[in-house]
Parts: sequence; structure tokens; C-alpha cells
Amino acid sequence: MAVAGRGGAGGKRVPLLLAVAAVAYGIDLGSKMWVVGHLEHRAPVEVIGSWLELDVTRNSGAAFSFGAAVTIVFTVIAAAVAVAIFRLARKLYSVPWAIALGLLLGGALGNLTDRLFRAPGDFQGAVVDFIAVRGFSVMNLADWAIVCGGVLIVVLSFCRLELDGTRSAPGDRDTAREATRTGDQAPHGGA
Repeated sequence: MAVAGRGGAGGKRVPLLLAVAAVAYGIDLGSKMWVVGHLEHRAPVEVIGSWLELDVTRNSGAAFSFGAAVTIVFTVIAAAVAVAIFRLARKLYSVPWAIALGLLLGGALGNLTDRLFRAPGDFQGAVVDFIAVRGFSVMNLADWAIVCGGVLIVVLSFCRLELDGTRSAPGDRDTAREATRTGDQAPHGGA
């Protein structure tokens, strides 16, 4: 049982998703080009003392340089995320979901571009990271877009906001899940 109607008068939100993805991708790509041209092979630039610095590194792995030996796996994952988002876009009528998925897509494409076109090439390129948070990690703006999109997706899921802009009632998912498990159909509220 849906609590709210379809995502309003605006229709599908695919253009918004693509616009957010393009902005996130463009900012990430531009920032990487700038830091490689101006900051690579130089001493870190302090932004907030030594707590936050601009320090260019090349990362062939995932977050925290995990999995550097299997870079191609992260290339495939980024491509799969992009394909999955394009498939989900068919059902997209929600502005918050369009923003969340746009951030995720833009970030995934930003890092995928590095994997495809940066040395050593062959789908194993090293991602340019440059935002160094002391004692935590060195990231880039694509990573931040992915994190922000992921957090927003978690929040939207907890708020039970669906891709189509409807809100599910607390028992809807459980009823549908139970009906699927037992082979029955979920009740439709009528006689």
C-alpha cells in the first residue's frame, strides 16, 4: 500500500539525474586535471593545518588503497554501478533519488575514467586522489560524490521513499516479502 502518490507533476527525473551526474563528473575531472598539473610531485598544500591537505597520490586500489592488486575488479564494479543506475532510471520519479543516483553515477564515472585512461592503462589505471584527511584517507571529489550519494540512499531507504516518489507504509515491504516467500499474493485491501 503506497502512502503518497507518484512523484508529483514533474514526471520522470532522468534529466535531473543526468544533470547531477554531469556536474559531479565535470567537477571531479576538472579538479583532477588541475591538481595533476599544479600539485603533483610537490609538497602537500595545507588547507587546515596538517588535518586537511592537498596531497596528490595515485591509487590503484579502492578506498584506503585496499585491493591494489585487483584494479580491474574495481573497473568492472564501477561500470556495473553505472549500468545499474541507468536501468533504475526507468522507474525514477523522485527528486531526492535522482540527486542520490546522480551523485553515485557521477562519482563512479569519474573514477572509471581514471581506471580506463590513466597509467598503466588496460582498465587498470590508478585513480588520482588528493584530499588528504590526517589519520583517515586520501580521496578525490568522485569519492566524496559516491559517499554523499550512498548516505542519501540510506536516508531515503530509512524514510521509505521509493524511486517512483511514493512512500511505503511500514508493513508494505514485510507483507510483500512474506507473500513472495510463501507464494501468496500480497493483500490489496479489498474484498
